Amino acid sequence: MAILGVDDFKSKLRGGGARPNLFQVTINYPGFANGDAELTSFLVEAASLPGSTFGSIVVPFRGRQLKMAGDRVFAEWTTTIINDTDFAVRDAIERWMNGINAHSANTGLTSPIAYEADLKVDQLDRNGATIKSYTLRGVFPTTIAPIELTYDEATAIEEFAVTFAYQYFESNTTT
Repeated sequence: MAILGVDDFKSKLRGGGARPNLFQVTINYPGFANGDAELTSFLVEAASLPGSTFGSIVVPFRGRQLKMAGDRVFAEWTTTIINDTDFAVRDAIERWMNGINAHSANTGLTSPIAYEADLKVDQLDRNGATIKSYTLRGVFPTTIAPIELTYDEATAIEEFAVTFAYQYFESNTTT
C-alpha cells in the first residue's frame, strides 16, 4: 500500500472535518413542562452524538463459544446546560421531572406518552447548515445535577448537567 502524503489526506477530509463545537440541541418539552425549546437550544453548552451497543449472546457448541448479536442497548444521554438568571431551562426540567413523580406526593403521570418527548441533536457545518441529525425518541429526564455554589467562583457562569433516558434514536445524514 502506498504511503499517502499531506495533500492526499487534505483531499479526503471533506469540509475541513466536522467540528465538535458546531452543534445544536432541540428539546421538545411535553406541554406540562412549559419549556422554551429555542432558549434551551442556545443554552446547551455540551452534548454528544448518541451511541448504541449490541449485547452478545454466548451459545456453547462442542467446546466453543459461539457469539451471536443480542439486543441493542441505548445508553443514557447527558448534556450540560448554562443557567440563566431566570432559571428558565432548569425550572422547565424540574417541572418535567415533577410531572413524572411529584416531590411531595410520590405520584405522577403513569403513561409514557404523557411524559416522554423527542429531542434532536444536529451536527452543523462551518456555515451553520445541518450535516448530520439525530432524533432521540421517547426522551425523559432521569437526573438533574446540583449546581455548586461557592465564593471561590467569581468569573464563571453556573451550569448543570441533565441526564435523559430514551427509547431509541433515528439518524439522518444531510447532503
